[in-house]
Amino acid sequence: MHISAKADYAVRALLELARDQGRPLTCESIASSQEIPFRFLKSVVGDLRRAGLVRSQRGCEGGYWLGREPAEINLLEIAVAVDGELMTLRGDPLLGLDYPGPAAGLPDVWRSVEEGARRILAGTTLASLLAERAPV
Repeated sequence: MHISAKADYAVRALLELARDQGRPLTCESIASSQEIPFRFLKSVVGDLRRAGLVRSQRGCEGGYWLGREPAEINLLEIAVAVDGELMTLRGDPLLGLDYPGPAAGLPDVWRSVEEGARRILAGTTLASLLAERAPV
């Protein structure tokens, strides 16, 4: 299974926004803090904005805010917002995958892997990730 750089960067950017909700953050500050290439992050944040996961504010005091509360944003919707399908095989969705003969059962295995990943990602919110790392 492949986790794209876009999905990884998107989650990391949203965690930065979730950690510091008192003010909007710029892409520059997020990129610097998370060591993400700035130009790539701008593209990722655009996808997140279109999905309603972040909102933007223009001007001197501008930047990005979370679109919803951290407890309401899960990793599955982040991955889908930036990558589209969660898992594909050679770029095609797993839904209609069908093999002949002795490989006939393999598509069900791939779909089970995808379903397991969906459950884990859907059950993991930004708030739960922040809580795991909260200082004691």
